[in-house]
Amino acid sequence: MKTKTAAVTFGNDVEFMRKHTSVVVLSGAAGQGQVAIAPDLQGRVMTSTAGGPEGLSYGWINRKLMAAGKPVEHINPYGGEDRFWIGPEGGQFSVFFKNGVPFDLDHWFTPAPVDTEPFELAAKIRNRVLLKKDMRLDNYTGTVFSLRVDREIRILERIQAAAALGLPLPASLKMVAFESNNRITNTGDNPWIKDSGLLSVWILGMFNPSPDTTIVVPFTAGPEMRLGPIVNDAYFGKVPSDRLKVAAKALFFKGDGCYRSKIGLSPRRAKPVLGSYDAANKVLTLVQYSKPEGVVDYVNSMWEIQKDPYGGDTVNSYNDGPAKPGAESLGPFYELETSSPAAALQPGGMIAHTHRTFHFEGAEAELDKIAKAILGVSLKDIQSAWKK
Repeated sequence: MKTKTAAVTFGNDVEFMRKHTSVVVLSGAAGQGQVAIAPDLQGRVMTSTAGGPEGLSYGWINRKLMAAGKPVEHINPYGGEDRFWIGPEGGQFSVFFKNGVPFDLDHWFTPAPVDTEPFELAAKIRNRVLLKKDMRLDNYTGTVFSLRVDREIRILERIQAAAALGLPLPASLKMVAFESNNRITNTGDNPWIKDSGLLSVWILGMFNPSPDTTIVVPFTAGPEMRLGPIVNDAYFGKVPSDRLKVAAKALFFKGDGCYRSKIGLSPRRAKPVLGSYDAANKVLTLVQYSKPEGVVDYVNSMWEIQKDPYGGDTVNSYNDGPAKPGAESLGPFYELETSSPAAALQPGGMIAHTHRTFHFEGAEAELDKIAKAILGVSLKDIQSAWKK
Protein backbone atom coordinates (compact mmCIF):
# COMPACT_ATOMS: atom_id res chain seq x y z
CA MET A 1 0.00 0.00 0.00
CA LYS A 2 1.27 3.49 -0.81
CA THR A 3 1.58 6.20 1.78
CA LYS A 4 -1.46 8.38 2.43
CA THR A 5 -2.37 11.06 -0.08
CA ALA A 6 -4.78 13.98 -0.06
CA ALA A 7 -7.39 11.69 -1.66
CA VAL A 8 -7.69 9.67 1.56
CA THR A 9 -7.53 12.31 4.26
CA PHE A 10 -9.73 12.30 7.35
CA GLY A 11 -11.98 14.94 5.80
CA ASN A 12 -12.35 12.89 2.65
CA ASP A 13 -13.24 9.77 4.63
CA VAL A 14 -15.85 11.64 6.68
CA GLU A 15 -17.36 13.17 3.55
CA PHE A 16 -17.64 9.72 1.98
CA MET A 17 -19.18 8.10 5.06
CA ARG A 18 -21.81 10.81 5.42
CA LYS A 19 -23.20 9.82 2.04
CA HIS A 20 -24.01 6.38 3.45
CA THR A 21 -24.52 6.64 7.23
CA SER A 22 -24.75 9.11 10.10
CA VAL A 23 -21.40 10.32 11.48
CA VAL A 24 -20.56 12.15 14.70
CA VAL A 25 -17.20 13.94 14.82
CA LEU A 26 -15.50 14.75 18.12
CA SER A 27 -12.66 17.28 18.25
CA GLY A 28 -10.01 18.01 20.83
CA ALA A 29 -9.54 21.50 22.24
CA ALA A 30 -6.83 22.32 19.69
CA GLY A 31 -9.07 21.17 16.83
CA GLN A 32 -6.52 18.97 15.08
CA GLY A 33 -7.21 15.71 16.90
CA GLN A 34 -10.55 14.42 15.59
CA VAL A 35 -12.56 11.18 15.84
CA ALA A 36 -15.41 10.00 13.58
CA ILE A 37 -18.10 7.73 15.07
CA ALA A 38 -20.89 5.91 13.20
CA PRO A 39 -23.81 5.14 15.59
CA ASP A 40 -25.73 3.07 13.03
CA LEU A 41 -22.65 0.88 12.44
CA GLN A 42 -22.66 -0.46 16.00
CA GLY A 43 -21.22 2.77 17.39
CA ARG A 44 -17.83 2.21 15.77
CA VAL A 45 -15.04 4.74 15.89
CA MET A 46 -14.55 4.58 12.14
CA THR A 47 -11.39 6.65 11.92
CA SER A 48 -9.39 9.44 13.54
CA THR A 49 -6.69 11.96 12.71
CA ALA A 50 -4.03 14.05 14.41
CA GLY A 51 -4.05 16.66 11.63
CA GLY A 52 -7.61 17.93 11.22
CA PRO A 53 -9.61 17.40 8.01
CA GLU A 54 -6.46 17.39 5.87
CA GLY A 55 -4.60 14.97 8.14
CA LEU A 56 -3.95 11.27 7.73
CA SER A 57 -7.01 9.06 8.30
CA TYR A 58 -5.89 6.17 10.50
CA GLY A 59 -8.84 3.79 10.50
CA TRP A 60 -9.50 1.33 7.68
CA ILE A 61 -12.88 1.92 5.99
CA ASN A 62 -14.52 -0.55 3.64
CA ARG A 63 -15.77 1.90 1.04
CA LYS A 64 -16.95 -0.80 -1.35
CA LEU A 65 -19.21 -2.42 1.24
CA MET A 66 -20.57 0.90 2.53
CA ALA A 67 -21.32 2.15 -0.98
CA ALA A 68 -23.13 -1.10 -1.86
CA GLY A 69 -25.77 -0.26 0.75
CA LYS A 70 -26.79 -3.81 1.60
CA PRO A 71 -25.38 -6.36 4.06
CA VAL A 72 -23.57 -9.52 3.04
CA GLU A 73 -23.36 -12.99 4.59
CA HIS A 74 -21.04 -14.03 7.42
CA ILE A 75 -19.58 -10.62 8.32
CA ASN A 76 -19.97 -7.00 7.29
CA PRO A 77 -16.48 -5.59 7.75
CA TYR A 78 -17.33 -1.91 7.46
CA GLY A 79 -14.04 -1.11 9.17
CA GLY A 80 -13.38 1.12 12.12
CA GLU A 81 -10.51 1.44 14.58
CA ASP A 82 -12.65 0.67 17.65
CA ARG A 83 -15.56 -1.67 17.06
CA PHE A 84 -17.59 -3.56 19.65
CA TRP A 85 -17.84 -7.35 19.47
CA ILE A 86 -18.76 -10.15 21.86
CA GLY A 87 -16.64 -13.26 22.50
CA PRO A 88 -16.15 -16.14 22.21
CA GLU A 89 -15.89 -16.64 18.47
CA GLY A 90 -15.25 -20.41 18.45
CA GLY A 91 -15.71 -23.44 20.67
CA GLN A 92 -18.64 -25.02 22.46
CA PHE A 93 -19.71 -21.62 23.86
CA SER A 94 -19.31 -19.68 20.61
CA VAL A 95 -21.89 -17.06 19.62
CA PHE A 96 -20.73 -17.21 15.97
CA PHE A 97 -21.58 -20.88 15.25
CA LYS A 98 -24.88 -22.74 15.54
CA ASN A 99 -25.04 -25.99 17.48
CA GLY A 100 -23.48 -29.00 15.77
CA VAL A 101 -22.08 -27.28 12.67
CA PRO A 102 -18.42 -27.57 11.64
CA PHE A 103 -16.07 -24.81 12.72
CA ASP A 104 -15.31 -23.45 9.26
CA LEU A 105 -15.90 -20.28 7.26
CA ASP A 106 -19.05 -21.63 5.58
CA HIS A 107 -20.78 -21.99 8.99
CA TRP A 108 -19.35 -18.89 10.69
CA PHE A 109 -21.79 -15.97 11.05
CA THR A 110 -21.26 -12.75 12.99
CA PRO A 111 -24.23 -12.09 15.31
CA ALA A 112 -26.47 -9.40 13.83
CA PRO A 113 -26.45 -7.15 16.95
CA VAL A 114 -22.70 -6.58 16.50
CA ASP A 115 -22.67 -6.77 12.71
CA THR A 116 -25.65 -5.07 11.05
CA GLU A 117 -27.96 -3.61 13.70
CA PRO A 118 -27.63 0.05 14.79
CA PHE A 119 -26.73 1.25 18.27
CA GLU A 120 -28.82 4.04 19.80
CA LEU A 121 -27.05 7.38 20.18
CA ALA A 122 -28.20 8.20 23.71
CA ALA A 123 -26.29 11.46 24.15
CA LYS A 124 -23.55 13.69 22.77
CA ILE A 125 -21.92 15.74 25.53
CA ARG A 126 -19.04 18.03 24.53
CA ASN A 127 -16.15 15.66 23.79
CA ARG A 128 -17.97 12.35 24.19
CA VAL A 129 -20.92 10.27 23.02
CA LEU A 130 -23.02 7.67 24.80
CA LEU A 131 -24.48 4.69 22.92
CA LYS A 132 -26.58 1.73 24.00
CA LYS A 133 -27.99 -1.50 22.62
CA ASP A 134 -30.18 -4.33 23.95
CA MET A 135 -29.21 -7.74 22.63
CA ARG A 136 -30.18 -11.40 22.65
CA LEU A 137 -27.49 -13.92 21.75
CA ASP A 138 -27.56 -17.74 21.54
CA ASN A 139 -24.39 -19.78 21.94
CA TYR A 140 -23.34 -23.10 20.38
CA THR A 141 -24.74 -25.14 23.28
CA GLY A 142 -28.12 -23.35 23.21
CA THR A 143 -27.69 -20.94 26.12
CA VAL A 144 -29.67 -17.72 25.61
CA PHE A 145 -28.16 -14.42 26.79
CA SER A 146 -30.13 -11.23 27.30
CA LEU A 147 -27.89 -8.21 27.77
CA ARG A 148 -27.56 -4.47 27.47
CA VAL A 149 -24.47 -2.79 26.03
CA ASP A 150 -23.54 0.70 27.18
CA ARG A 151 -20.71 2.32 25.27
CA GLU A 152 -19.10 5.69 25.97
CA ILE A 153 -16.54 7.12 23.53
CA ARG A 154 -14.53 10.21 24.43
CA ILE A 155 -11.61 12.06 22.95
CA LEU A 156 -8.60 12.56 25.22
CA GLU A 157 -6.74 15.85 25.43
CA ARG A 158 -2.94 15.80 25.45
CA ILE A 159 -2.75 16.14 29.24
CA GLN A 160 -5.22 13.25 29.68
CA ALA A 161 -3.32 11.07 27.20
CA ALA A 162 -0.05 11.82 28.99
CA ALA A 163 -1.60 10.86 32.33
CA ALA A 164 -2.97 7.60 30.91
CA LEU A 165 0.43 6.65 29.49
CA GLY A 166 2.40 8.01 32.42
CA LEU A 167 4.87 10.07 30.40
CA PRO A 168 5.14 13.60 28.98
CA LEU A 169 3.99 14.17 25.41
CA PRO A 170 5.90 16.99 23.69
CA ALA A 171 3.90 19.64 21.86
CA SER A 172 6.02 19.02 18.76
CA LEU A 173 4.26 15.68 18.22
CA LYS A 174 0.93 15.61 16.43
CA MET A 175 -1.44 13.30 18.28
CA VAL A 176 -4.98 12.08 18.72
CA ALA A 177 -6.20 9.84 21.51
CA PHE A 178 -9.60 8.44 22.41
CA GLU A 179 -11.10 5.74 24.60
CA SER A 180 -14.17 3.57 24.61
CA ASN A 181 -15.66 2.51 27.93
CA ASN A 182 -17.78 -0.58 27.31
CA ARG A 183 -20.18 -2.26 29.72
CA ILE A 184 -22.36 -5.35 29.33
CA THR A 185 -25.16 -6.03 31.82
CA ASN A 186 -27.03 -9.30 32.28
CA THR A 187 -30.66 -8.25 31.75
CA GLY A 188 -32.00 -11.81 31.86
CA ASP A 189 -33.46 -13.83 34.73
CA ASN A 190 -30.65 -16.41 34.98
CA PRO A 191 -27.03 -16.11 36.07
CA TRP A 192 -24.26 -16.60 33.51
CA ILE A 193 -22.20 -19.58 34.63
CA LYS A 194 -19.15 -21.38 33.28
CA ASP A 195 -20.91 -24.66 32.61
CA SER A 196 -23.28 -23.15 30.04
CA GLY A 197 -20.94 -20.47 28.67
CA LEU A 198 -19.82 -16.94 29.42
CA LEU A 199 -19.43 -13.85 27.26
CA SER A 200 -16.73 -11.19 27.05
CA VAL A 201 -16.35 -7.66 25.74
CA TRP A 202 -14.14 -7.73 22.65
CA ILE A 203 -12.85 -4.52 21.05
CA LEU A 204 -11.17 -4.67 17.65
CA GLY A 205 -9.34 -1.88 15.85
CA MET A 206 -8.97 -2.08 12.05
CA PHE A 207 -6.14 -0.02 10.57
CA ASN A 208 -4.69 0.70 7.14
CA PRO A 209 -1.83 -1.69 6.34
CA SER A 210 1.42 -0.98 4.53
CA PRO A 211 4.60 -2.91 3.65
CA ASP A 212 6.34 -0.76 6.29
CA THR A 213 3.95 -1.47 9.19
CA THR A 214 5.02 -3.71 12.07
CA ILE A 215 2.72 -4.73 14.93
CA VAL A 216 4.43 -4.80 18.33
CA VAL A 217 3.07 -6.87 21.21
CA PRO A 218 5.09 -6.72 24.47
CA PHE A 219 4.95 -9.82 26.67
CA THR A 220 5.88 -10.97 30.14
CA ALA A 221 9.03 -13.08 29.91
CA GLY A 222 9.45 -16.29 31.88
CA PRO A 223 9.45 -20.08 31.62
CA GLU A 224 6.66 -21.82 29.71
CA MET A 225 6.18 -24.24 32.59
CA ARG A 226 4.95 -21.32 34.72
CA LEU A 227 3.47 -18.90 32.16
CA GLY A 228 2.58 -21.11 29.21
CA PRO A 229 3.55 -20.49 25.57
CA ILE A 230 4.58 -16.95 24.65
CA VAL A 231 2.22 -16.73 21.69
CA ASN A 232 -0.73 -18.59 20.19
CA ASP A 233 -0.19 -18.46 16.43
CA ALA A 234 -2.34 -21.43 15.43
CA TYR A 235 -5.64 -19.67 14.63
CA PHE A 236 -5.36 -19.94 10.85
CA GLY A 237 -2.29 -22.14 10.64
CA LYS A 238 1.14 -21.47 12.09
CA VAL A 239 2.50 -18.03 11.18
CA PRO A 240 5.71 -18.25 9.11
CA SER A 241 8.92 -17.03 10.75
CA ASP A 242 9.33 -14.26 8.17
CA ARG A 243 6.04 -12.74 9.41
CA LEU A 244 6.33 -13.26 13.18
CA LYS A 245 9.46 -12.67 15.27
CA VAL A 246 9.75 -13.44 18.98
CA ALA A 247 12.30 -11.07 20.54
CA ALA A 248 13.35 -10.84 24.19
CA LYS A 249 10.62 -8.38 25.21
CA ALA A 250 8.08 -8.23 22.40
CA LEU A 251 6.58 -9.93 19.38
CA PHE A 252 6.96 -8.36 15.94
CA PHE A 253 4.16 -9.24 13.51
CA LYS A 254 3.75 -7.95 9.96
CA GLY A 255 0.83 -5.58 9.37
CA ASP A 256 0.94 -5.52 5.58
CA GLY A 257 -2.57 -6.88 4.88
CA CYS A 258 -1.13 -9.50 2.53
CA TYR A 259 -1.26 -12.76 4.52
CA ARG A 260 -4.18 -14.05 6.61
CA SER A 261 -2.79 -14.74 10.06
CA LYS A 262 -3.60 -14.17 13.70
CA ILE A 263 -1.77 -14.23 17.03
CA GLY A 264 -2.86 -14.04 20.65
CA LEU A 265 -1.37 -13.74 24.12
CA SER A 266 -2.76 -15.26 27.30
CA PRO A 267 -3.45 -13.18 30.44
CA ARG A 268 -0.24 -14.55 31.98
CA ARG A 269 1.82 -13.24 29.05
CA ALA A 270 -0.07 -10.16 27.87
CA LYS A 271 0.71 -6.66 29.07
CA PRO A 272 -1.91 -3.88 29.13
CA VAL A 273 -0.58 -2.32 25.92
CA LEU A 274 0.26 -3.17 22.31
CA GLY A 275 0.82 -1.12 19.18
CA SER A 276 2.23 -0.71 15.70
CA TYR A 277 4.65 1.47 13.78
CA ASP A 278 4.19 2.64 10.19
CA ALA A 279 7.73 3.60 9.19
CA ALA A 280 6.65 5.11 5.85
CA ASN A 281 4.28 7.66 7.39
CA LYS A 282 6.12 7.85 10.75
CA VAL A 283 2.98 6.99 12.71
CA LEU A 284 3.22 5.26 16.08
CA THR A 285 -0.04 3.68 17.25
CA LEU A 286 -0.64 2.47 20.80
CA VAL A 287 -3.56 0.56 22.29
CA GLN A 288 -3.98 0.49 26.07
CA TYR A 289 -6.73 -1.42 27.87
CA SER A 290 -8.03 -2.36 31.32
CA LYS A 291 -6.49 -5.66 32.45
CA PRO A 292 -7.55 -6.79 35.95
CA GLU A 293 -4.64 -8.06 38.04
CA GLY A 294 -4.54 -11.82 38.63
CA VAL A 295 -7.58 -12.70 36.50
CA VAL A 296 -6.93 -15.64 34.18
CA ASP A 297 -10.38 -16.71 32.91
CA TYR A 298 -10.73 -15.41 29.35
CA VAL A 299 -13.05 -16.93 26.75
CA ASN A 300 -11.39 -19.16 24.17
CA SER A 301 -12.12 -18.28 20.53
CA MET A 302 -10.29 -21.16 18.83
CA TRP A 303 -12.43 -22.80 16.12
CA GLU A 304 -12.74 -26.23 17.78
CA ILE A 305 -14.40 -28.01 20.67
CA GLN A 306 -12.06 -26.90 23.44
CA LYS A 307 -10.52 -28.68 26.40
CA ASP A 308 -10.12 -25.33 28.17
CA PRO A 309 -12.90 -22.92 27.13
CA TYR A 310 -11.64 -20.29 29.61
CA GLY A 311 -7.99 -20.49 28.61
CA GLY A 312 -8.33 -17.84 25.91
CA ASP A 313 -6.32 -14.81 24.92
CA THR A 314 -6.35 -11.31 26.39
CA VAL A 315 -4.94 -9.54 23.32
CA ASN A 316 -4.93 -10.50 19.67
CA SER A 317 -3.65 -9.15 16.39
CA TYR A 318 -4.93 -10.13 12.96
CA ASN A 319 -3.33 -9.46 9.60
CA ASP A 320 -5.74 -9.76 6.71
CA GLY A 321 -5.18 -11.66 3.50
CA PRO A 322 -6.95 -14.19 1.24
CA ALA A 323 -8.45 -17.17 3.07
CA LYS A 324 -7.19 -19.40 0.26
CA PRO A 325 -5.17 -18.90 -2.94
CA GLY A 326 -7.08 -16.92 -5.52
CA ALA A 327 -9.72 -15.69 -3.06
CA GLU A 328 -10.38 -12.06 -2.21
CA SER A 329 -9.39 -10.76 1.19
CA LEU A 330 -11.84 -8.99 3.49
CA GLY A 331 -9.73 -5.85 3.50
CA PRO A 332 -6.86 -5.46 3.42
CA PHE A 333 -6.32 -4.24 7.00
CA TYR A 334 -4.67 -5.27 10.22
CA GLU A 335 -6.21 -5.40 13.69
CA LEU A 336 -5.22 -4.66 17.28
CA GLU A 337 -7.69 -6.37 19.63
CA THR A 338 -8.32 -6.52 23.39
CA SER A 339 -10.79 -8.48 25.52
CA SER A 340 -12.33 -8.35 28.96
CA PRO A 341 -12.25 -11.40 31.24
CA ALA A 342 -15.07 -13.92 30.93
CA ALA A 343 -18.19 -12.39 32.49
CA ALA A 344 -19.81 -14.60 35.14
CA LEU A 345 -22.75 -12.30 35.93
CA GLN A 346 -25.79 -12.59 38.15
CA PRO A 347 -29.01 -10.97 36.85
CA GLY A 348 -28.33 -7.23 36.87
CA GLY A 349 -24.57 -7.82 37.11
CA MET A 350 -22.18 -5.85 34.90
CA ILE A 351 -18.62 -6.06 33.55
CA ALA A 352 -16.68 -3.11 32.07
CA HIS A 353 -13.77 -2.91 29.65
CA THR A 354 -11.83 0.21 28.63
CA HIS A 355 -9.90 0.36 25.34
CA ARG A 356 -7.74 3.40 24.46
CA THR A 357 -6.17 4.24 21.11
CA PHE A 358 -3.31 6.73 20.61
CA HIS A 359 -1.73 7.90 17.34
CA PHE A 360 1.45 9.97 17.21
CA GLU A 361 3.12 11.59 14.20
CA GLY A 362 6.40 13.47 14.20
CA ALA A 363 10.16 13.24 14.50
CA GLU A 364 11.42 9.69 14.92
CA ALA A 365 13.55 10.73 17.90
CA GLU A 366 10.43 11.75 19.81
CA LEU A 367 8.44 8.71 18.68
CA ASP A 368 11.34 6.52 19.74
CA LYS A 369 11.11 7.77 23.34
CA ILE A 370 7.44 6.80 23.50
CA ALA A 371 8.03 3.39 21.91
CA LYS A 372 10.80 2.60 24.41
CA ALA A 373 8.76 3.76 27.40
CA ILE A 374 5.47 2.04 26.48
CA LEU A 375 6.34 -0.89 24.22
CA GLY A 376 9.79 -1.59 25.65
CA VAL A 377 11.49 -1.54 22.24
CA SER A 378 13.06 1.15 20.06
CA LEU A 379 12.06 2.12 16.54
CA LYS A 380 15.38 0.63 15.42
CA ASP A 381 14.39 -2.68 17.04
CA ILE A 382 11.06 -2.58 15.23
CA GLN A 383 12.45 -1.72 11.80
CA SER A 384 15.32 -4.19 12.03
CA ALA A 385 13.05 -7.12 12.94
CA TRP A 386 12.77 -8.18 9.30
CA LYS A 387 16.40 -7.67 8.29
CA LYS A 388 18.28 -10.87 7.55
